[in-house]
Amino acid sequence: MLEIGSRPLLMGIVNATPDSFSDGGDHPSLEARFAHGAALLDAGADMLDVGGESASGHRPAVTAATEIDRVVPLIVRLTGELGAVVSVDTYKPEVAEAAIAAGASLVNDVSGLRDLGVADVCAASGAGLVVMHTRVEPKGTLLDPDRYDDVVADVTGFLRQRMDAAIARGVAPEQILLDPGPDFAKTPAQTVAALRAIEPLRALGRPLLWAVSNKDFVGAITGRGPRERLAGTLAAVAYGADARAAVLRVHDVAATADFLRVRAVLAGEVELGPGEGLTPDRYPA
Repeated sequence: MLEIGSRPLLMGIVNATPDSFSDGGDHPSLEARFAHGAALLDAGADMLDVGGESASGHRPAVTAATEIDRVVPLIVRLTGELGAVVSVDTYKPEVAEAAIAAGASLVNDVSGLRDLGVADVCAASGAGLVVMHTRVEPKGTLLDPDRYDDVVADVTGFLRQRMDAAIARGVAPEQILLDPGPDFAKTPAQTVAALRAIEPLRALGRPLLWAVSNKDFVGAITGRGPRERLAGTLAAVAYGADARAAVLRVHDVAATADFLRVRAVLAGEVELGPGEGLTPDRYPA
């Protein structure tokens, strides 16, 4: 795992599945997915999140064996040939175990640790674990404006309970990251309320994973489809950076890295060298 530091880490998304809501079909082969991962690293990704099953409720679940076949060869190449830090996006213990054996160092469980076997795998291996808020089973959908009396209390209470459950299974607190779960079992308005709750989320005492890229709440705000949400995503990324989120999970790493660098320079966090940008072709003697 990478060290959590003063700046947010960029997690690039590599979908090893043909039916992702955001980029399904763009990278249909192992070679294409490997090349995409390499490009994300070149663009500034600190780590890669590899997933073998779409989270969309409109797509059927796949077996653990199918998921393993999709992610393991890719993880082997990304870690072995490129030295990448890799997370596996899965809620299945068998997939988590196979991915860690292949070189993954983090398990991104979007089920809210529904199967505590995932915690057992992380406890045994020392891999990191992302615990996410959701109130629906994997592949399920819950969009009910009246579901929560207090969505912030539900998110923070759920995350604390699942974190405690993981620790009880032997996962060290230092292995855990928390994700408030934008769009998962939440309407856009509920997602916005959860993401605004920075102080209650920080009070849980663990670093935050900020997974806002191309999400439906961004679409609800902007009126744009998944592939047209970059500007809205960058606004949500800026909010997460202001909130000191530890990891920013994004599809477009290059644009996000550029955005964060310009932001950091203007804020005085990074200095622009006196000769930067003064190329001879643009500024001849």
